[in-house]
Amino acid sequence: MIKQISIFMKNEPGRLLKVTKILADSGIDIRALTVAETADFGILRLIVNEPDKAYRVLKEKEIAVVEHDVLGVEVNDRPGGLARIAEILNNEGINIEYMYAFVTKSHEKAYVVLRLDDLEKGKKILEKKGIRLVTTEELSEI
Repeated sequence: MIKQISIFMKNEPGRLLKVTKILADSGIDIRALTVAETADFGILRLIVNEPDKAYRVLKEKEIAVVEHDVLGVEVNDRPGGLARIAEILNNEGINIEYMYAFVTKSHEKAYVVLRLDDLEKGKKILEKKGIRLVTTEELSEI
């Protein structure tokens, strides 16, 4: 499992700057991110190299932050790579609540961050099917 940092923030100029500056000043490296937004608010989801430290420093600065467990999955960076993961989970009745992805510089592998309705079951099924799960430490080295 990977720890994801989720930050609830107003959708206004300077909010993203504030959060990313706090992390940068604390030496925390952002490895992946996504923003889900509405007209007034957004949720910034981050995978960082030091999630516990990120959570602590953001809390100290009175930022609305929570930690969630998610899965990090290695996928071949070619057509059908993501479809295979989705099919495996679908066939087992596991819902993907949300996901986001990024590729490496070599473009050989892509990495998908998954929030599932049943993380433990999803983890076991993916591992059984030979899907490689990655850790926070591995993502920090990519």
